[in-house]
Amino acid sequence: MSITYSDLKARQRAERESHSEGLALRTHRALSWLDRAEQCEDEDGKFIFLWIAFNAAYANEIVEGERAHEKKTFVMFLEKLVELDTEDTLYQLIWSEFSGSIRVLLNNQFVFEPFWEYQRGNISQEQWKSSFDSARTAANRALAEHRTADALSIILSRMYTLRNQLVHGGATWNSRVNRDQLSDCARFLGKLVPQIIKLMLDNPNTLWGDAVYPVVES
Repeated sequence: MSITYSDLKARQRAERESHSEGLALRTHRALSWLDRAEQCEDEDGKFIFLWIAFNAAYANEIVEGERAHEKKTFVMFLEKLVELDTEDTLYQLIWSEFSGSIRVLLNNQFVFEPFWEYQRGNISQEQWKSSFDSARTAANRALAEHRTADALSIILSRMYTLRNQLVHGGATWNSRVNRDQLSDCARFLGKLVPQIIKLMLDNPNTLWGDAVYPVVES
């Protein structure tokens, strides 16, 4: 059964008084963008709004020049979620989607950043193809070995490339060129983001950290 914004918002309203400021702000913001995504009628907008919701849930403040730390924070967040996911919902979500949208995504070179590095002339064709095969093998192995955080990290890194294409103006709105991967990514994020918010609400005593850009009264 899918989880909707309405389900999560009703619960968040009922429980938020007992939440830490960081958790309350993270879930409030993430839910606002999930709500907007559910109302969106086009795939481009839906994907962007879902990514913002995801980002609102996990993001920590990144000091300029410490982008490597951002990736570490991202991975640590996924590992924390998996550790807290006692019902294994994230793994089941990946597994149920693997025969469809995820497998297609992993086989799509256009959402694999080294492919674009090759197009820019920064690496050889052999290098990007070798990296592509290795990443796909790593994702298959992670799933087979029940390493959910590793599998999610690989899947979301592909989506991050698509996110960059859209946010940085590297794609056309409603373009037929990227319809398949955009539809697949939006569908998967639409299931993943609510599960992430639910896990955060299920574990209010976990240290989620302060949200970026706290509310400042004028």
